[in-house]
Amino acid sequence: MKLFLASGNAHKVRELQDLARETVPGVAIESAKAVGGMPPVVEDTGTFVGNARKKARALHALLPPDGWALADDSGICVDALGGLPGVESAYFAGPEGDDGANLRKLVEKMRGVPREQRGAHYVCVLVLIAPNGAEQVFRGECHGRLLDDPVGSGGFGYDPLFVPEGFDRTFGLLSEETKQAHSHRARAWAEVAAWINTSKA
Repeated sequence: MKLFLASGNAHKVRELQDLARETVPGVAIESAKAVGGMPPVVEDTGTFVGNARKKARALHALLPPDGWALADDSGICVDALGGLPGVESAYFAGPEGDDGANLRKLVEKMRGVPREQRGAHYVCVLVLIAPNGAEQVFRGECHGRLLDDPVGSGGFGYDPLFVPEGFDRTFGLLSEETKQAHSHRARAWAEVAAWINTSKA
């Protein structure tokens, strides 16, 4: 079974490849580059599910007859900002989608917000489209809080600011193995893996 990931983000590709290797033997995840690259998609639905679905359908149209399309849409939702940046997480500081600028903007937006009001959670929605067009939707969340300033250089995006529940260090400091066990994407993938394994049974 071969899944083509509707993303040009090399980090996401590697993360999902690692997760698949550990949980679903016989499933390979390929980058969209394997079929010529990800076609342009305007992520304008306003929801994680809608954006992921658009990306999955765009890639599915390019796949070989036995190819499965997998698309991810994810972001961080901050309680004190009414759920922002949410679906706009990748472009919070502007259309260039620069991780550093996005992180700096969130730090400034949260400046002065007390610890008890700094709750946040990551969301990941994965949409899987079968060769026949049948669609499955999976969701994972990781709750935690934001520090006043970034700590650590690991991960990507907002990871150096986010401390997951049950830990006292940011995703920017935690090991890749620990993050993969607790991240929103890992939890969404766990739902995908369970569905695949059940379907094979």
